[in-house]
Amino acid sequence: MAPYEALYGRKCRTPLCWVETGERKVIGTEMVDETTSKIRLIRDRLKAVQDRQRKYYDAKHRPVEFEVGEFVLLKVSPMKGVQRFGKTGKLSPRFIGPYEIIEKIGNMAYRLDLPVHMQGIHNVFHISVLRKYVSDDYKRTQSKSIKLRPDLKYVEEPERILDYDVKQLRHRAIPFAKVLWKHGSERDATWEKET
Repeated sequence: MAPYEALYGRKCRTPLCWVETGERKVIGTEMVDETTSKIRLIRDRLKAVQDRQRKYYDAKHRPVEFEVGEFVLLKVSPMKGVQRFGKTGKLSPRFIGPYEIIEKIGNMAYRLDLPVHMQGIHNVFHISVLRKYVSDDYKRTQSKSIKLRPDLKYVEEPERILDYDVKQLRHRAIPFAKVLWKHGSERDATWEKET
């Protein structure tokens, strides 16, 4: 029995079941026809809304597929080991690689050829964490220098100090150091407060 029938002890009288065999005689043909036409109208309007939403989605959606043998970048989440002054981690590397695709698993997952030092990480990734590799030496970050954790996060560490400066306020002086980060270039160096 239906949950409604078990709860209330009687059959549910919805417009959906009014068109069952034998119901037309009991209820009346005009009422059943009116209800059926309203149900058809509701279904048509729902289909129109779904088609409109599909059109908006299809206009912006670009299907992404990779072939076996292509190179892709892998998205990682940075976890700072050093508090940066005035920075929220936007300059830290978001993608590492490139890595070669060795197998396609279904429509949404790919197996990558990861290096030996990344053995603890499962080598099958969802398409949402992969990006097509376009050769650009500035954006490319080698994973050999990054120690990844199994949850694809790493600790950002300073490499060396490039410059010193002192910011003079009214009653005190604050020393700053320009830090070159281990996984970045000199353009990405940031000024940090000395502790």
